[in-house]
Amino acid sequence: MADMIHFLRNQIAPTFTAAWLAMSWFPAGAATQTATSVDSNPAAATGTPAVASGSFIWDLIAVVVPLLLVIAGLFAVLFFARRRYKLTGRDAALSIVQVLPVGPRERVVVVRTRADRVFAIGVGAQSLNLIAELDAADVAVDAGKPEI
Repeated sequence: MADMIHFLRNQIAPTFTAAWLAMSWFPAGAATQTATSVDSNPAAATGTPAVASGSFIWDLIAVVVPLLLVIAGLFAVLFFARRRYKLTGRDAALSIVQVLPVGPRERVVVVRTRADRVFAIGVGAQSLNLIAELDAADVAVDAGKPEI
């Protein structure tokens, strides 16, 4: 539990802080300006906001930049979570070699361990069953195409 709290404080909090700063950098009202002087503009006489000439670009930037920062932050959290908790990678404890569907919810899964032990496991909707322990040579990938 302490590892998770440490992870949340050191990885997720800075990401959301950066996203919050990015959103506050481009305020929502930056694209519009209220006219204070009276001139020939009819919008200025009524007190309605006058649209700046580059408002579409600023609106687009105000939406896209925080969105990209949030997406980048989520990818960073995913990367560090995988790295910290060893969810995937070369040094994973188990790796799936092949999955063979045999029914609508049933599969035969060939799994390799770090010690090069290979197992065939039956996976159903409600159960897992060890079918057999296979030889590593039986599962080795052939370099060439099979001859017919």
